[in-house]
Amino acid sequence: MRVLIAAGGTAGHINPALAIAGAIKKADPAAEIYFAGRKEGMEYRLVTQAGYPFHHIEITGFQRKLSLNNIRRNLITLWNLALSGPKAKAMMKEVQPDLVIGCGGYVSGPVVRCAAKKGIKTAIHEQNAFPGVTNKLLAPDVDIVFAAVPAAVEKLGAPEKTQVVGNPVRPEVFEKAGERDAIRTQLGAGDRTVILSFGGSLGARRVNEVVADLCAWEQKENKPVLHIHATGQYGVELFKNLEKEKGFAPGESLEVKEYINNMPELLAAADLVISRAGALTLAELEAEGRAAILIPSPNVAENHQYYNAMELQKAGAAVVIEEKDLTGEKLISTVSALLSEPGKLAAMGRNARSLSVDDSLDRIVDALLKLVKTP
Repeated sequence: MRVLIAAGGTAGHINPALAIAGAIKKADPAAEIYFAGRKEGMEYRLVTQAGYPFHHIEITGFQRKLSLNNIRRNLITLWNLALSGPKAKAMMKEVQPDLVIGCGGYVSGPVVRCAAKKGIKTAIHEQNAFPGVTNKLLAPDVDIVFAAVPAAVEKLGAPEKTQVVGNPVRPEVFEKAGERDAIRTQLGAGDRTVILSFGGSLGARRVNEVVADLCAWEQKENKPVLHIHATGQYGVELFKNLEKEKGFAPGESLEVKEYINNMPELLAAADLVISRAGALTLAELEAEGRAAILIPSPNVAENHQYYNAMELQKAGAAVVIEEKDLTGEKLISTVSALLSEPGKLAAMGRNARSLSVDDSLDRIVDALLKLVKTP
């Protein structure tokens, strides 16, 4: 069986694609798996590191705001779009796939559409509660549509062939969840509340600013917490300046780092997570069963992080604060209210855990294997 997977743009598209690839290989060790994406995108590095053959196709999105730079970028997009059809056809001829899967990003469009027109079995996976444009356009033409949450089914526009399967989560997330006590002991958490906060690998300026206010409050009020915060690449100097300005410092109650390399372990140890609302982050919160304060990024397509976050708030698993309403005072009052109610964080964690689709990969792979075997 030959499988071609198209995914690009963000880790939120690429990591589920890699998880699906690994699960297919586990189910069928003889399967040959290929990836399609942009060499300039994150996908090239992640896919080649994982050892899969990579096929280059250049496709970008249109810029809606008018400026000289954006006009230039839109002309390049039109050129790439014109070339994407022939490139996709050449890719099909070279790989000769039995199955083509789109996991989101602009690159999925021409690759999956070309496969569907040629009668090759096709599937797409939508990670968000509010689907992206590419997947909405592809849904009518593919054989199977996978949705992470029920809220996406009608929006995708093909309910008769849509299966709700959750988002694939790394196996180590489930493994570390069972080692919570040992990890907390290793961190020296004791019976303190462990707060984990981050704004993404690059860092979100507003998240860093309000978390700094929270850290200052925790230390001033001598709160029994262990707070671990990741500033992101662009937030390192900012956060150091905020420490001086607001009068707090890393120490016994606060650990500050640029990036979290051991996320499954720290999620296992945490009682409360403060983060953006990317689909994979939320899937891992659900898998671990962790309470959260979610700050959706307003700088994403179709405001999809807000819709992702609201699914958890509706279930009583999270508190959502939109960035337009976000202040240090608002974050402090929200955390204070959660800490002051005994058992509240644990109850929210249980609600999050009830949303987890632990067998997401099994569901996806079973359906794909059946699809390939269907005449």
